[in-house]
Amino acid sequence: MDIPIIYEDNHLLVVEKPVNIPVQEDRSQDKDLLSLLKQDIKIRYQKPGNVYLGLVHRLDRPVGGVMVFAKTSKAASRLSDMVRRRVFEKSYLAIVRGRPAKAEGRLTDYLVKNRQKNIVYVTQSNHKEAKKAVLDYRVIGTKNDLSLVQIQLHTGRSHQIRVQFANIGCPLYGDQKYGQHVNQPGEQIALWSSAIAFQHPTKKDTRQFTSTPPNVYPWNLWPHLWS
Repeated sequence: MDIPIIYEDNHLLVVEKPVNIPVQEDRSQDKDLLSLLKQDIKIRYQKPGNVYLGLVHRLDRPVGGVMVFAKTSKAASRLSDMVRRRVFEKSYLAIVRGRPAKAEGRLTDYLVKNRQKNIVYVTQSNHKEAKKAVLDYRVIGTKNDLSLVQIQLHTGRSHQIRVQFANIGCPLYGDQKYGQHVNQPGEQIALWSSAIAFQHPTKKDTRQFTSTPPNVYPWNLWPHLWS
């Protein structure tokens, strides 16, 4: 599988995750990104034995875009700490059905996950398993009955973006799990990890890496994304 490498040094491996591939091994037993990248490193650098590659953050299986992996345990520890302290910036592009009531704003919800069904629900803040979910968004274009939205994620809850937009009546295009009443089987979910920014774990300067969604429908309704 061709996995574009955006940046690589002794501590970091930044790639563009293809859509519809799990980040790590799951019950499907399909090829996963982490294993493929370890194998690629092993071959490119002719490394004997096991290859270390630390998983710092995740993307849902149907979601593509920029991701960083840690090539050393030091980098993994420091990047994971940035994620915990919420100084690891994550930006997304999404196409949602309809139009949010406000052109920009903050969504704050409390989410609980049903692990048996792999479904996340919005719940009350006093639910014993509730986790606070926060994101900022800005609508940057509307066409037909679709809106292109830029998202700054402040918490990394499971299915967070998908659940929070469905909760305001704007499910993501192609999302079969949280928008099955408006999406058709076979449509690809329109959610893309467009940018990440963080302090380099050893050099200490701020690095930003970006990725552009594929030039296919419905992304191509907004040609400026590729100009």
